[in-house]
Amino acid sequence: MKGIHITLDELIQARLLAQRLRLASRDSARAQRGGAHLSRFRGRGIDFDEVRVYQPGDDIRSMDWRVTARTGRPHAKVFREERERPVLFAVDLGSSMQFGTRVAFKSVIAAKVTAFWAWCAARHGDRVGGVLLRDHGSVECKPRAGHAGVLRLLNALAEPVVLSISAPAHGVAQLLQSLRSVARPGSLIVWISDFREVTAAHAAALSELRLHSELVAVQIYDDLEAQLPPPGRYSVSDGRRSLAFDAADPALRDAYQQRFAQHTHELQVLLNSLSIRLLRVATHDDPYALLSRELRAMYGR
Repeated sequence: MKGIHITLDELIQARLLAQRLRLASRDSARAQRGGAHLSRFRGRGIDFDEVRVYQPGDDIRSMDWRVTARTGRPHAKVFREERERPVLFAVDLGSSMQFGTRVAFKSVIAAKVTAFWAWCAARHGDRVGGVLLRDHGSVECKPRAGHAGVLRLLNALAEPVVLSISAPAHGVAQLLQSLRSVARPGSLIVWISDFREVTAAHAAALSELRLHSELVAVQIYDDLEAQLPPPGRYSVSDGRRSLAFDAADPALRDAYQQRFAQHTHELQVLLNSLSIRLLRVATHDDPYALLSRELRAMYGR
């Protein structure tokens, strides 16, 4: 059913929209065999940049033994690298994403955001991969260049989602662990979720990812999560329990709205503290129009 499930054909069609964007690299690498990026992240590459104190994750082959011996502290050489950039899409497809009252489920909007951005990234010369999180496990797609990387990711996105009536066995912690194993230095990680389960307790894991990767968070939400429907009596169910409530109760309406606003504020504060940009997309928004502006600004025109 349209808006509840996404098809592979719909995700492939996003390529036509991506082709309309005029994208250009902000820093064009001159090496013909290099990628479209002159990396802003320091790693092992072709242009020597500096020597600094060794950090966890640095390549042992880059150790500067002379400086290490002279100072008594381990130092490593770092380089400015020309290469293709891995772009990883961390997509939440858990039970909370299988919801929507306007146009489409959050999971469908998340899939559209992923597809459009992935096609743009591939056009730009980036390698595309991702981690898809479901209630009973995750699917990892290692970054690949060209259409192969995009299509593998889109095939995984289009697989039917099996809803769980029990508590999810996997969550944010597993997603972040999967990203640490897949992401390589210099990666761009696009995390797409409703972020219902993300709290300050995840700051350390996110900070570790930020050491060598750039992160962008895309929050998908539905209007009914931000505020109650018009006054009246309603009955809702999550498949296990049912609840009736009176939406005309002013105290209930205010508490409901404040809860969502408070969580969104706490999420923004957490991400700001880690220099992670937050984009917000509602289920009734046109995700392609919103992303077009963002991607033009990111890649240049």
